[in-house]
Amino acid sequence: MPTSSLYSTRAVLFDLDGTLLDTAPDMVGALDLLMQEEGLPAVDHEMARRQVSHGSGALVTLGFGADQSAADFKRRQQRYLDLYEQNLCVDTRLFQGMEETLAFLEAQGIAWGIVTNKPAFLTVPLLKLLNLHDRSKTIVSGDSLPNRKPHPEPLFYAASACNVLATECIYVGDAERDIEAGNRAGMTTLLASYGYIDEEERPELWGANGVIEEAQEILDWLIEANESDSHRAN
Repeated sequence: MPTSSLYSTRAVLFDLDGTLLDTAPDMVGALDLLMQEEGLPAVDHEMARRQVSHGSGALVTLGFGADQSAADFKRRQQRYLDLYEQNLCVDTRLFQGMEETLAFLEAQGIAWGIVTNKPAFLTVPLLKLLNLHDRSKTIVSGDSLPNRKPHPEPLFYAASACNVLATECIYVGDAERDIEAGNRAGMTTLLASYGYIDEEERPELWGANGVIEEAQEILDWLIEANESDSHRAN
């Protein structure tokens, strides 16, 4: 069986929402339920999808506006989280090509893990429902440590949990904070352009080392990095 010693990259770490998993159907679905409870029409699903990586606060703001009172926002956000927790894995799936990518990493002995700002009370049950929890070498949620992305601490922690150096990791994400955190940790950063990127954002300015349009392109980066190291060694 091949091992990670064949590759300069020894671990691949993923953001969760919009990178590893397509959680938008269930996250937007929970917002639909909340809007229905308050007697309001559903928001535009494509617009809401682009906000998913920014979490519950962004979705509640999209649905009810930025001028709602702090008390209303807090109440609605908590109700949203309750509804989402109750419907956590109805239509959520791995992105296309991701299962094959994870299987390849596992076959090569390359560790993979998750670094997300999603809170653990949602992250862990979701991964268990999808039978991914025990496959992942490390899971760092948004409340696992004192700091969360864009701070690099979660990425350093994840690398340590994989028994590798941060510089031996690829970090894949679909948000600016993902790329910033990965760059600050010294990791190779890949922007998942298939993720939840708002049309007003400028991802070309985020400083990622590369852009992938589908999950399996991560494997191209593994091979290319290995070939580059082989040429330097010779």
